[in-house]
Amino acid sequence: METAKTPDFKVALFDLDGTLVDTESQYSVFWSGIQKKYYPDVPDFHERIKGTTLTDILDRYFKGEELQREMTRLIYEWEAGMRYDFFPGAREFILDIRHHGVKCAVVTSSNDDKMRWVRDYHPDFDQLFDKVLTADMFPKSKPDPSCFLLGAELFGEEKSHCVVFEDALNGLKAGLNSGMFTVGMITTTKEETVRQYSDVAVHSFSELDYFKVCEMLASKRFGR
Repeated sequence: METAKTPDFKVALFDLDGTLVDTESQYSVFWSGIQKKYYPDVPDFHERIKGTTLTDILDRYFKGEELQREMTRLIYEWEAGMRYDFFPGAREFILDIRHHGVKCAVVTSSNDDKMRWVRDYHPDFDQLFDKVLTADMFPKSKPDPSCFLLGAELFGEEKSHCVVFEDALNGLKAGLNSGMFTVGMITTTKEETVRQYSDVAVHSFSELDYFKVCEMLASKRFGR
């Protein structure tokens, strides 16, 4: 099989919320309440901030130390009570590609405090991934590509061997800006937007396996 001769798929870099775990609808409820109170004239507030770090959100939209402390308290309390269920097929896809030697990392705009709740919800979370990169590890928020470039650097791999999996507009832009092959997940963002800002778009990880991704990479490499 040709894909076996071109094993370019060596690193998978996964966004977390809206890509691996089904949390965006829960965040929408939270930010909808915040939007109504602070930004009633900005109906797409949640879309603007999706995929960005909490630090970036606070610096851009909530000025002043007291207000930022209050917003931080509110979001941490909300996240403590959230569900962090994997999307159908996500866990199985990770296990499949790891079986074929692909290194896996989460590259999330969430911070280390939030990740504690995720790990509590999934006790085996760190066994599924070789690395977990959080907002505390990179200087700029998505759509800046530094988070994904750091992932490639930590694995010592060329970006041509790395694949980004993302759902949000800011994250998709970061993937493309990094120069890496970007798979758009049609889960939380309009399909036409996901297709516009990704190399390939799918509705579910159930559509993918190791050989399918290798085939996608080969198709792009050889212009098929």
